[in-house]
Parts: sequence; C-alpha cells; structure tokens
Amino acid sequence: MFDSPLSARLEARSRILVAGAGGGSDVYAGLPLALALHEAGKEVHLANLSFSHLDALDLDVWLAEDVAAIRPGTPSRDWYFPEGWLARWLATHRLPDTVYAFPKVGVRPLRAAYAELAGHLDLDAIVLVDGGTDILMRGDEAGLGTPADDMASLAAVHGLDVPEKIVVCLGFGVDAYHGVNHVQVLENLAALEREGAYLGAFSVSRATKAGALYLDAVAHAQAELPAYPSIVNGSIAAAVRGEFGDVRFTDRTRGSELFVNPLMAIYFAVDLDGLARRSLYLDRLEDTVLIRQVASIIEAYREEVVPRPPKAFPH
Repeated sequence: MFDSPLSARLEARSRILVAGAGGGSDVYAGLPLALALHEAGKEVHLANLSFSHLDALDLDVWLAEDVAAIRPGTPSRDWYFPEGWLARWLATHRLPDTVYAFPKVGVRPLRAAYAELAGHLDLDAIVLVDGGTDILMRGDEAGLGTPADDMASLAAVHGLDVPEKIVVCLGFGVDAYHGVNHVQVLENLAALEREGAYLGAFSVSRATKAGALYLDAVAHAQAELPAYPSIVNGSIAAAVRGEFGDVRFTDRTRGSELFVNPLMAIYFAVDLDGLARRSLYLDRLEDTVLIRQVASIIEAYREEVVPRPPKAFPH
C-alpha cells in the first residue's frame, strides 16, 4: 500500500535530472526528492532555469549553448545566484556539487539546451520541479500565477525523447498570492487522475535525512542573501518544521498574511506528457525564442478565454 506510481517509475531509472522549472529557487524545492533518490543509489543531477545574469559568467563555465555548469568555485557578477549557493552547500556535504543552469529563454532554445544536457549525462529521466503549483494550470483557471517560465520548461521537456518525464510540485498554497485558486489545483489533479497521469503525493519529513538536509540547505541559502530569501522555500521549510499560520521569516512578506500549513510540505507528482496534453495553449509556445514571447502569447490567450470562476474550499 505504500508504493506509488512515482516511486515505481523512478525505481526503473538510474540517471535522473531534477530541474527547477519556474526559475529562481525552484531547484531547492527539488532537493528533498533528489537527495532521497541519491540515497537510494541513483545518479542524480540538478539543474535550474536561472534568474541570474548567466551571460556574465566565464566562457569555461558553458557546457553548451544555454547550458552552464555551476560549481562551488564558479564566480558570479550577480548578487542573486541560487545555483552557486546550492553548489557550495552540496560541496560542504560531500554531495555531487555541479548545478546546471539554463538562461531565461523561449521554448526552442530551452529544448535544445535540455537535449544537450540529456545527451551529455545520458539521462533516462527528467523530473521538473515547481515551487508552488501554478505549473498545473491548464490555462482557463481564475488565475495562472506566474506561468511563463514554468510553461517554457514544460513545453521544452515535453518535446524531448527521454524515457521518463515527470513533474512534481512542492508548496501547495504559496501561489495564492499570485492569484491561483487552489480548489482549481485540486480539480486539475483529479482530472489528471482520471486520465491516468496523476502519480501520487508524499510529505517531506524533517525526520528523514533528505528532509533534514533540505532544511539545512534553505537556511544556508537564507544566510547567503538574508535580505532576499526565497519566500516559497522559506514557507515550505516552515511547514516541514511544523510551523503554522502567519509565520514570519523575512520582511519581504510585510503587509501580507501567510498561511503556512502541512499541505505546503507535500509533493504532488504527475506525468509530464499527460500534463502537457491538458494545456489549452502550450502548442502556441513551440516557436518562441525569447521568454517575453512566451509571456506575450499567454497574455493574448487569456484575452480569448472565459476563465473558470474561482471556488472556495467547502470545509
């Protein structure tokens, strides 16, 4: 009874890329899963759609066009560099310490970058990770959150010939502050279940090695840039610690009331191709080269559609 479709799919794979889909610190949201897979003997690699100015990196950092290999000693001229912070944290724990980074680009170059990395690492699985749940939006919901980066990543990997492709989300509820209605998140998960694309859910526990290390990694990242910590991972970490309600860990949330709760510490997993097929506009992004083209196409689609009305939790 404790087996899940997710564990069954990943059990059969040996070289797995866990990649942040939405940019920023999304790669940290994949860390508990990546650490658990590493502990199970898998060859696990980490990557992230980066919000940093990767164009300022030295030439020897670039594995291929639009694929940077960030290591503990990689210098950055940008004040915001989660990939570098994570690489340094991994090194202190004697874990594989390269974090691959993709620049914010459109679907065509991002897919080419993923294909280069998949070939270089001989991957047999890619797990896209969203810190939050807006990657699960199909397009006609009351609000889509901040979809451009997530959708570029989803479309890019959807077009790859890799044996296993999965999406996981951690941080249920955090996207409410960007207009996502979480009843509709659950409605979308139910539809994915009906189509055989829902792969189950499981909690991140601080009682596990992976959960404890995740808390340490988030604390390390907060110490690297105390004035601008990740609200998403700060909220998830607070939930993993058992905190509840309006938890304060940064002035960035001043004026907002947070609702940290145990649901934020739950991974929801879905089949990537099944999720992509449910999107109402993903095919329109195929020829994009720039991330602003992705954003413009999504905005234009939203002007055409009548959104599903938001719903309140009945209990």
